[in-house]
Amino acid sequence: MLSEILVSLLIVAGASFVLIGAIGLVRLPDFLTRLHAPTKATTLGAGCLLLASMIYFSSRAAGPSLHEGLITAFLFLTAPISAQLLAQTAPTQTTDKS
Repeated sequence: MLSEILVSLLIVAGASFVLIGAIGLVRLPDFLTRLHAPTKATTLGAGCLLLASMIYFSSRAAGPSLHEGLITAFLFLTAPISAQLLAQTAPTQTTDKS
């Protein structure tokens, strides 16, 4: 019963973070702020969803589910790197007043 409540809360929290990240991607004004929303909120949301999946399948099976742990580690390692590379290639908006 306790694991079901925890899984439910993690799913709701993860889906909320993913929704906030998607809304931020659509609504924010420029490239760098649009980049910020999915890399932070969506990564945290996907982490919550993967943690919920890990808890659910570990409680149903005989042993711990390590597949979701590997996916989470890969996600948390690659998301900041790809965001950094995208931010470096972003067009700069400078105003030259000279």
